[in-house]
Amino acid sequence: MIAAMITIFVVGYLLIACEHPLHINKATFALLMCGVLWTVYALFSGDDHMHDGIVEQLGETCETLVFLIGAMTIVEIIDRYGGFTFITEHIHANNKRQLLWILSAVSFVMSAVLDNMTTTIIMVMMLRRLLSDQKERWLFAGMIVIAANAGGAFSPIGDVTTIMLWMDEKVTSMGLIVNLLIPSIVALVVPVFIAQFFVKEGKIQQVTTNAEKNPQMAEEHPHLSKAMLILGVAGLLFVPVFKTLTGLPPFMGIMISLGIIWCVTEIWVRTYKIDPKLGGRVSSAVKAIDMPTILFFLGILMAVSALSQAGVLHTVATAMDTHIHEPIIMTTLIGYLSSIVDNVPLVAACMKMFDGYATMGADPYYLSFVEDGLFWHLLAFCAGVGGSLLIIGSAAGVVAMGIEKIPFFWYLKRITLIAMAGYLAGIVIIWLESFCPFFLQAGG
Repeated sequence: MIAAMITIFVVGYLLIACEHPLHINKATFALLMCGVLWTVYALFSGDDHMHDGIVEQLGETCETLVFLIGAMTIVEIIDRYGGFTFITEHIHANNKRQLLWILSAVSFVMSAVLDNMTTTIIMVMMLRRLLSDQKERWLFAGMIVIAANAGGAFSPIGDVTTIMLWMDEKVTSMGLIVNLLIPSIVALVVPVFIAQFFVKEGKIQQVTTNAEKNPQMAEEHPHLSKAMLILGVAGLLFVPVFKTLTGLPPFMGIMISLGIIWCVTEIWVRTYKIDPKLGGRVSSAVKAIDMPTILFFLGILMAVSALSQAGVLHTVATAMDTHIHEPIIMTTLIGYLSSIVDNVPLVAACMKMFDGYATMGADPYYLSFVEDGLFWHLLAFCAGVGGSLLIIGSAAGVVAMGIEKIPFFWYLKRITLIAMAGYLAGIVIIWLESFCPFFLQAGG
């Protein structure tokens, strides 16, 4: 049974990786893999408590999915009100190198609040208004991908993987920020510093394109655009504060934020008589959520849960514990792997594999698995930033690849080594922080 489940998982992963050549959405394979794995386990395991196990696993998975639905809806309504236009209109640079630093910094900050995919879409579309040369845009887009992934690595709401670790109480919001902010900045600054020497000197000549998703809303109600940007970002920032104060799961905080925004938008639509075609209501924005992505997460997380229920992940963890037994090496390798396969199932697998290790002894190795321990901080950083090593290694990279038609091998030749320099530099900083009492105390 174990061999069959591992084979199914590997085949499912290969099909997911071949999404673009096959022209079949990866959610299709994730859902099929999930269903087949649980079916095999049900038929051959003889587990009398299987029903209770699958319900428990589904409950944990749905916490993440509900949070994502709420967050994606808030981001969508900000976009519909033209809130992101306010940001793009206030970015000015005298030359292309300065523009590279500005775009990278803005992407880094935005990704800490939004998800890296949304940040990349906004920034790459804005980039198309600033640079006419496609190959120049490829370089800038590569830096935006690196910045978006680095920005999401230190924020509890900046990436799906950090959300998962935070919600499962592997890390705290403050511990994540304090311990990973500097390494994440280093993972951005090093690549951008190197990349600036490949940018040709010259002034910026803006290109007129329709970059904004809904320019009519921003033109007809500019005051509402700015207000929605502030309200939406405040709603997202409210979530970690809410969890800290109440101890309730983050999805409850995002539901409160979404409810407030929903109420406000209903009042705005009636007060300002907003044209229904502009999509000013949350009920309209909900329909635009990327449900295939949500279903992909459902399938992949439940597939990993099936492996966990069958004891496969425990066996893998034991093997890593026996043959490597070093958090930095283990997570560095996981980061490299995340550039090939999706980091969401990788992190989900690690959470299941090493669950309970914190109680196995006072050895520094096992202590790295406590809440806000070295292993979990390294995992958050490596799984997020490691995705920048290949263009297909993260949602941000896939989005940039699709918008700008960036060739896989061009990215491999021009960006991969630059991204790796920042990745390794960030790991070194985390290792150095592990010896500093300040960071150890701040991390828990």
